[in-house]
Amino acid sequence: MSLTVVALAIPDVKLVTPQRFGDARGFFSETWQRDRFRDAGLDFDFMQDNHSLSRTKGTVRGLHYQSPPFAQTKLVRVLRGAIVDVAVDVRRGSPTYGKWVKAELSAENGVQILVPRGFLHGFATLEPDTEIAYKVDNPYSRECDGAVRWNDPSLAIDWGIPEAEAVLSDKDAVAPLFADFETPF
Repeated sequence: MSLTVVALAIPDVKLVTPQRFGDARGFFSETWQRDRFRDAGLDFDFMQDNHSLSRTKGTVRGLHYQSPPFAQTKLVRVLRGAIVDVAVDVRRGSPTYGKWVKAELSAENGVQILVPRGFLHGFATLEPDTEIAYKVDNPYSRECDGAVRWNDPSLAIDWGIPEAEAVLSDKDAVAPLFADFETPF
């Protein structure tokens, strides 16, 4: 099996597309295989899988982060539906600090996104009943959990959905602005 890896405009964020083998029944794909990922320069010790369902089109989850010592690298893929996935660089001293990249991930295209530690992460659903699965290399910690406002005007992220139609959690609706965020990275 082959694996295609493409760096985005912020090179540490990568699109990963595993090969699919299809026929009239459907397809088969190895979505993560340690040795193949390692051979492609993606050597992460994933230790947990998460699964998320968003019932409503326009659901926004993010922009989230886990601060050290529980910072997380994420490998995100869509099981059903489609999303716009966003990563914002918040690594102190990075030449792309405060810049963002995005990609459309869907069950149909099979593209995954690798978001390393030191990034805010979020997504907006483009279809109802969208399910995503993602691997992380550190467990969740309530004490290290944080968020930045998804629609912060200084970031000006194009989420691919009308802002008035965004469906948010209470936490995400009141997350601090980027100007009030002090990066832990």
